[in-house]
Amino acid sequence: MEETNWYTRALIIFPLLLLFFKLFTSKQERYKNLPPSPPGLPILGHLHLLKDPLHQTLQAFSDNYGPIIFLRFGPRKVLVVTSPSAVEECFTKNDIVFANRPRSPAGKHLSYDYTTIAAASYGDLWRNLRRITTLEIFSNSRLERTSGIRGEEVKFWVNQLMKNCGDGGYSKVNLKNKFFGLSFNVITMMIMGKRFYGEGVEDVEEAKLFQNLMREHFELANTSNPADIFPVLRWVDFFGMEKKFVANAENMDKFLQDLVDKRRRISASTKTKTLIDNLLSLQETEPEFYTNNIINGIIMTLLIAGTETSSATMEWAMSLLLNHPDVMTKVQAEINAHVEQDRLINEQDLPKLNYLSNVINEALRLYSPVPLLLPHEASKDCTVGKYDVPRGTMLMVNALAIHRDPKLWENPTMFMPERFEVDTAEDGYRLIPFGCGRRGCPGANLAKKMVGLALGALIQSFEWKRIDENEVDMAESSGLTMPKLKPLEAICKPRPSMSTQCLI
Repeated sequence: MEETNWYTRALIIFPLLLLFFKLFTSKQERYKNLPPSPPGLPILGHLHLLKDPLHQTLQAFSDNYGPIIFLRFGPRKVLVVTSPSAVEECFTKNDIVFANRPRSPAGKHLSYDYTTIAAASYGDLWRNLRRITTLEIFSNSRLERTSGIRGEEVKFWVNQLMKNCGDGGYSKVNLKNKFFGLSFNVITMMIMGKRFYGEGVEDVEEAKLFQNLMREHFELANTSNPADIFPVLRWVDFFGMEKKFVANAENMDKFLQDLVDKRRRISASTKTKTLIDNLLSLQETEPEFYTNNIINGIIMTLLIAGTETSSATMEWAMSLLLNHPDVMTKVQAEINAHVEQDRLINEQDLPKLNYLSNVINEALRLYSPVPLLLPHEASKDCTVGKYDVPRGTMLMVNALAIHRDPKLWENPTMFMPERFEVDTAEDGYRLIPFGCGRRGCPGANLAKKMVGLALGALIQSFEWKRIDENEVDMAESSGLTMPKLKPLEAICKPRPSMSTQCLI
């Protein structure tokens, strides 16, 4: 019976795919000057050529066909750019044209029907969401007000790590878990004043439920869904993905709404105001815009964008430092010179730590948190590099290929923080780990503060070594945020000068 059902579905879907392909190809005939493209297949386009990690496959295409190429993922048109000049043209002259996001089943269900800042189409809703996040979360004044939260979380985190070291000797640490826990707790403390990971959790069962929901959300967001490429498959939910999206979205929304409602009940009695408190105040004055879905969508976006990317950057940066102990020693010396010995590093110290900033920039260059920037979609026909780009084309920017381009960087695969002592990081769209244009990441400043504070505290407070004589494995795994293939482990012991200060 099951084989018969699959056969029946195939008989229905295959003719539909052929019809879809015919309609698609007929529309392309009027575009005479498309960018160069590898040979493709009917219906599939170039899907059969794609391999993980995707950014490496696309870089190989660009090496053969140039920095602006045109692909077809099934019926979907795709423009891939891998040069600073092409990126600049996309996000200056064509910035509004490429200000939309492609739509997908995952985006519909996991982003409140495209009403989050990451998924919303360019327009009034997106502009309002951008205004909220800029003013209420990421403005300099807001970041200054919340710096104490981040400082306390880093201190708590360092204290726990020191306690785990026991008698003060070297202890083995799973840094991947530590970095994720810190990033997650910092965001949840800023949003709702509670920890949900590791030590200091108020409600263990609630925290486990939240972690499981978030883990499932990350996995679904990173799962390839054929219906993204062939919309006809959405009609029958051929692979059961839509049911999973709906279930996770409903469970996550219920959980977040319960958190918001709990915070609503205690908001008036607390002196420390969280992001939820601010959003609930705005809801009272503008209820028609600050709906529950909008508030929950803002929370969800911050959780997704503020944890995986920051923790991945910390892990890559620490891996590089462990493989280059001379660089770590130089960072430690800089911290010793600019931060008093009787206290832990804080955010006010970061502007004085230029070499630490260079290390972070170099880690972002070599191991971008999102190697292929979040995709854009052309809202109308345009030209890029004198090539025709049809309306509806998905734009993919291979940031990592630009960051490792030997024509742009000297010794591009080498870890050389010193290059930024005489180089401007943002010069000519050569370093774009947080995107660019009007849809660039508004949280870039917060991310750099968080990464700098965490790395600085670890280097200031501990002596670090690799777990053995071998270098840390720098192999990349597949995923939106390019995680390490092997989670980072290291050994550390508290520095005598800091062990008493951090535990105060």
